[in-house]
Amino acid sequence: MAQSQSQPAAATPATHPIYGVWMNPYKSVAVRTGPCGDRLCGWIVWANDEAQSDARDGGVTKLIGTALLENYRSDKPGNWSGTVFVPDMGRRFYSIIQQIGPNDMKVKGCILGGLICKSQVWHRIADVPHA
Repeated sequence: MAQSQSQPAAATPATHPIYGVWMNPYKSVAVRTGPCGDRLCGWIVWANDEAQSDARDGGVTKLIGTALLENYRSDKPGNWSGTVFVPDMGRRFYSIIQQIGPNDMKVKGCILGGLICKSQVWHRIADVPHA
């Protein structure tokens, strides 16, 4: 019972605007973000045929349900650090998420201790697309 009382109030979407469904800039993958313990995670809830084919080439047989954003910890308001999984490469990278507006977040993946990074701006969508 003490554990349920010790749950942080921040575990609800109302206090964490980063929670929701987000579409990548290529409109090929949608991710639902939410809590995973005391961290932020995101799971693929929709992917177009090309993204699913690319993921298979990277060794991911079932893309839908795959954790794309893993174990992000809040560094400061609007910023999280964790690991991003790139399915078509079959690799994980150090990552930073920055919420740059109520409906936009920048997802950055880095190698070599952050010396080389690539980022994308993902946009919030109302619901999971239908095939």
